[in-house]
Amino acid sequence: MSRRGGPLRGAITVPGDKSISHRALMLAALAEGTSRISGFLEGEDTRATAAVLAQLGVIIETPAPGERCVHGVGLHGLRGPSRPLDCGNAGTGMRLLAGLLAGQAFDATLVGDESLSRRPMRRVTEPLVWMGARIDTSEGLPPLLIRGGRRLRGIRYESPVASAQVKSALLLAGLYAEGETEILEPHPTRDYTERMLSAFGWPIRFGPGQASLTGGHVLQATDVQVPADFSSAAFFLVAASLVPGSELRLRGVGLNPRRTGLLLALKLMGADIEVLDERSSGGETVADLCVRHAPLHGIELPPALVPDMIDEFPALFIAAAAAQGTTVIRGAAELRVKESDRIASMAAGLRGLGVQVAETPDGAVITGGPLGAGTVQGHGDHRVAMSFAVAGLVATGSGVHIEDCRNVGTSFPGFMELANGCGFALAGA
Repeated sequence: MSRRGGPLRGAITVPGDKSISHRALMLAALAEGTSRISGFLEGEDTRATAAVLAQLGVIIETPAPGERCVHGVGLHGLRGPSRPLDCGNAGTGMRLLAGLLAGQAFDATLVGDESLSRRPMRRVTEPLVWMGARIDTSEGLPPLLIRGGRRLRGIRYESPVASAQVKSALLLAGLYAEGETEILEPHPTRDYTERMLSAFGWPIRFGPGQASLTGGHVLQATDVQVPADFSSAAFFLVAASLVPGSELRLRGVGLNPRRTGLLLALKLMGADIEVLDERSSGGETVADLCVRHAPLHGIELPPALVPDMIDEFPALFIAAAAAQGTTVIRGAAELRVKESDRIASMAAGLRGLGVQVAETPDGAVITGGPLGAGTVQGHGDHRVAMSFAVAGLVATGSGVHIEDCRNVGTSFPGFMELANGCGFALAGA
């Protein structure tokens, strides 16, 4: 349950970036030597990836919460698992591991929970097969049975979709391939994998919309500082923008240029967000964000921002619902195949709160206005659930009751405690 509280105040640190945490574990596992990861996200998704790597013979120690010490086994040191590898709810984990496992000498099966088992994998498995991998699926859905002992070859792949997960899976497979693996994208996506491969010493060329590498090199262990997750910060950026009297500082947030579409969109809507103490950490730009309440207005979202905010759209839907005027979103069909159909999930929930929303195949038209009280479904989707927790801060009456929100821990452990500590009014069932 989320209802109106006081202004949001204080300085908080949201958990570490999930995408970077996944990648740091995988590359550290394949490196020569011992890598130390700090700022690691203690979420169910990232722990699932760590458990998979442990099944593959990698020793991963936890000196303290948010820290991992990974004893790398080298590029060819993984061992075959005795049972299926459970990715839980982690779509990033499954897709990237498919690329990593495509070049191994052993068979492996990747499985997931009920939600992940409904998510399409063909966009990853098809280009991997073109590289020489053999991957059996159930009509393009998990589980993924990856046959070992295949000889991979580099390919030049013009991806039909802008997807960092597809790109990353192919780059990981490219570590094991003969020749050059080159990926060209229709729009630039996050370059976390490229930056981290470089940090681990693998020669790679990359720029907006393209990346290429060759096999035959070695990953060297390195220490990784994971920045605070921009996707987790997104809920607080929207919340503090909407609640009168708010002034909130978010510390050490990762500002990878392929991740900050929501920040730019909110500023176009009139948000008051200041970037402070910008600095570099492990090849990634990091800064504090100070957000103050400001009246928001509807916009027609620039298509160029869409790829750089694909995980933050549920939060944007709430901002649009509480803004003056109409917000038009196009080009976001990717939202249909996330942990839930996020366009449908957000549209249905907002309509239940009295907001006028017209769905389109690749977006929505949202007419802002007062949000009423009501019950909404989280659909087992952590970002949908946390977005409606933000909606409750500005809803009338008894607030917003959110059902099926058990997966919040997959990406944001401790969300309720941190949120209530800065002024939310959240209560459990």
